[in-house]
Parts: sequence; structure tokens; C-alpha cells
Amino acid sequence: MNFWKSFFAAFLALVLFTIVSFILLIGIIGGITAEEEVVVAENSVLHLKLDAQITELQAENPLAGLPFGSEAPKIGLLQLKEVIQHAKEDSSIKGIYLEVSYPMAGFSTIEEIRQSLIDFRKGGKWVVAYSTVMSEGAYYLASAADKIYLNPEGEIEFNGLTIEISFFKRLFDKLEIKPEVFRVGEFKSAVEPFILEKMSPENRLQLTELANSVYGFTLKRISEARNIPVEKLKEISDKMLIRNAADAKSYGLVDELYYQDQFIDNLKGRLSLGEKDDIEFIRYGKYRKSVPAHKSSKNEIAVIVADGTIMPGKANDGEQVIGAETFVEEIRKARTDDDIKAIVLRVNSPGGEFRASDMMWREIQLATKAKSVIASMGDYAASGGYYLAMGCDTIVAQPHTITGSIGIFGMMFDMSGFLGNKLGITFDEVRTGEFGEMFTVSRPLTEAEKNYWQKSLNDHYETFTGKAAEGRGVAIEEIKKVASGRVWSGAQAQERKLVDILGGFDDAVKIAAEKAGVASDYKIRFYPKHKPFLEQLITQLEDNAKTDAIKSELGESYIWYQQLKKINTYQGAQARMPFEIQLH
Repeated sequence: MNFWKSFFAAFLALVLFTIVSFILLIGIIGGITAEEEVVVAENSVLHLKLDAQITELQAENPLAGLPFGSEAPKIGLLQLKEVIQHAKEDSSIKGIYLEVSYPMAGFSTIEEIRQSLIDFRKGGKWVVAYSTVMSEGAYYLASAADKIYLNPEGEIEFNGLTIEISFFKRLFDKLEIKPEVFRVGEFKSAVEPFILEKMSPENRLQLTELANSVYGFTLKRISEARNIPVEKLKEISDKMLIRNAADAKSYGLVDELYYQDQFIDNLKGRLSLGEKDDIEFIRYGKYRKSVPAHKSSKNEIAVIVADGTIMPGKANDGEQVIGAETFVEEIRKARTDDDIKAIVLRVNSPGGEFRASDMMWREIQLATKAKSVIASMGDYAASGGYYLAMGCDTIVAQPHTITGSIGIFGMMFDMSGFLGNKLGITFDEVRTGEFGEMFTVSRPLTEAEKNYWQKSLNDHYETFTGKAAEGRGVAIEEIKKVASGRVWSGAQAQERKLVDILGGFDDAVKIAAEKAGVASDYKIRFYPKHKPFLEQLITQLEDNAKTDAIKSELGESYIWYQQLKKINTYQGAQARMPFEIQLH
């Protein structure tokens, strides 16, 4: 009897605890998800603090604000542009205070924000930037402001662009792991980190020309904004003449050196406030809630965002992965929806799995037969990313966009030495024919299997270049001259007929609206849509629990686990860019 009393008491306590916890959770969620009415005070200043990871679309973090949640700073580029445009037309917003030190974004993303800030200023309003430290990317963004202010003991990084690649050959040699590589094109250098100890001459050539093209355009934009000759800026950068805040002012990169209180006094003067008056700052996160969700119009321009690595299957909210099934479904729905008059394909991808890229290309081709499809390139639209863009009617790229990389590679890893000699694990097999398991790490591939893989990649390369030639309306011989896996800046790509127009996302939308005949009356809607809040919450709780368990088990080795997962995605035919660039 005592046992059953204790059992039922414990069971009842568990039930009550579960019910109370559920009620509390619902209350917390309700408090977070409740619509907050945002009132923007007169004479307000929009405070944009952009030290965050800037992705194409902002996926809301369902755990943000919860006691057990973590709020990773992320800002969606396309939503940020909408907010700045709304602020331009909002009479309550007098100006923008731009605070930025280390934005996690590429050149083209920063250029998109710069253009939005410059457009904001055209409405008669001001933008001022203030910070203690500015990375090269932060300064490039700040150069769009009317005035740039720096802390007297602050610093600016202004010393050019560096592209650094990590090489793993020695590590693999020590571990007795042998990469088995197949590629088409002398510039398809994605595999170099696994087979070389330094860049090949071909890769060094393309990266040098790419860096000079991208940085040259950056200096041109800064020259226009700061009224400093490009040659002078290049000298300052090459010789790293900016060593402290005083140098930054002396060479004209900033306007004044202010402490925080002096900067606030300057803002009060702009707003005609008294010394004791407070400035009405409104932060981006709060102000975004005051922006109407959608413009009222029957004509819709669908913006389908392809952000991340291309992989088969479906994609989840918040992941920088382009799931082929998800993407195809979104394109198909946009193609068959009569309310959608045109499609803008926003591509920010270094590429990925070849067949997934081809499957999405096919759906884009079908869509172009029904309505206009315009490609807008972000930081990257390379290899598989370019595969998507080349199926569109018109391709719009920023001069900084990294694109091209028309080539194919495949890679597997022979881990028999590592498994046998390091771990003492050996394998044997029987087979019914000449070919065995084609995706294997337990043995080296046979010559017949290697020949099969290389022939397969050669065929894929012919497919890639043939469809590129068809999409761009040029002879395949002309495409092959600029293919071979070589990457280009957007400016270089336009010269080689890989890109039609140099411009940003707004330009692509305007072109789409004009081609659809709705230039004077349309609304924009972003796809894919986010999942319901509760589904996001459950998914993120599961993912967090899984990640925490792996981190706890692996400790400092977790970073190598992440690298191994990334390498595993390289198995099979890949249309992937050979490197990644970050602006620091």
C-alpha cells in the first residue's frame, strides 16, 4: 500500500509539474508573440547597430527572449532594406545613427545596405556613423553616411583585401587519408586544400585578379563618398598609413574625433534639442515592427531566396542550405499562381551538389516560359549558384559579386590506411561484377572506378557549359573560354557576358516589374515562408539539445567534427565555388 501511495503521489506530482510547465511556457510564448503596437515618437533617430550576421532573410529565433534561449545576432538584408525605405518616408524619423564595428557580411551585402542609406539621404534626411573601432567592412559601410565620427582613441582597419586558404594535405598525410579527386577545368580549385600545401599558379592568378577587381571597385565607391582620389586611397591602404584615430582624420577618412558624449551633443544639435533633452532613439528590431507587412496591390513580385549551399532534399528555417525539393516547390507555386506577375530569384550561394542544381535549373526554365524570372546575385552566385542564375531571363549582379566558377569536381576519401594502421580496422568484400561500392572510404578506388567517375564528371561539365551557352545566348566555345571553374567578380563577369546588368536587388525588382507591365502597381513578397512559431520552437529545442550533447561529448574536438561534416558533403559530383571570402 505504501508503494502504491508513493507511486501515485509521484505520478500526480509529475502530471501537475507538466501542466504547470506547459501553462508557463504558453504564457511566455504568448508574451513574446503578442503583437506589440509600436509608436514612433516625433523627432526620432533610427539606431542601426549592424554588428551582426547579415543573411538574406531574417529567420526569427523562437528561443530569443526565453529564459533558456539564446539570441544569436542576425539581421535579414532584405528586411533591413525595407526598413530603411520605410524610414525614408516616415516623417517621425529625422535621421539614422549607424553604429558598426564588425559586420559579418560580404562585399555585395554591404553594398546593398550602402545604396539603401544613400537613397535614404536623397529624401533630405541625414545618416551619421559613429564607432570606436571599424573593420574594413565597417568603414566601407560607414562611407555611405553624411558624416563619420570616430572615438579619439579608436582605430580603423584600412589595409586592403586578403584572401587566405587553409590547406589540409599534411594533416591527411599524417592520418594516412588519401583524397581521390576528379575535376574538370584547371581553375576548379575547390579540391586544392586537400591535395596541395599551397595555391596552384592558376588559383593564385585568379584570386589575385579577383581581389584587385573587387577592392578596386570598393576604393572607387569610397572615393566618390569621401572625395579622396582613388590613387591616394590606394596609397593609404597599400602602405597602411592609418595607424590611429588622428591619422584617420588627417587623411580625411573620418570627419571628427568625438567621445560618446560629444557625439550625442552633435546629434542634439541636428535635432534642435536642448542640453537636458533626451534623444528619441528607436532601434532596428523595434522599428521593424512598425513597417507594414505588405503593400496593398493585386500584382505580386515573388522574391524567392536561394541562400546557402545547394543540397538535395528539403531546407529548414534558419539553415543556410538551399534544399532542392523546397526550392522547386516554391518556383512551381510561383509559376502557377496568377497573382504573381514576375519572379526575382535572389541567389547567394557558392554552389553545391550538381544534380540538385540541375533539378532547380529545370524548374526555373519552366517558370521563364510562363513569366519573367530575374536573377539578383548577392555576395556569391558561383558554380551551382551560377547554374541557377543562368536559367533566368536577366542576370543582375553587384560589381563585388563572386560569380562564374563554371566547372565540376568530385571527391572521395580513401581512409583504409587511417582505419587499418591507426585504428586497427580492416575490410574485405566480395562483388558480382567489375565495380564495387562506388562511395566507399574503406579502400582505394580501382582504375575502372576512377575512369567511371572522371567520365561522369566530363559529361556533367558538358551539360553545365552547354546550358550556360544556351542561357546566355552565346556559342559554347565562348563559354568554355571563361569556364574551367574560374571565378570572376561581377564587373569581370559582365565584360565576359556572364552577367547582363551591374546593380542591386532593387534594380532586379524594377526590371521584373517593368517586364511584367506592373511597374506602377506591385507588391513584393518573400519566399519560402517561415514555418509556424510553435513548429520553429520545437525544431530549435531539438536542434539545441542535439548540438549541446555533441559539444559536451567532443569538447574542443567539436570544431573538427564540424569540418568533417562539411567535407562529407563534398562526396560525389559538385558544382561548388573553390573558396569563401569574408570582409573583416
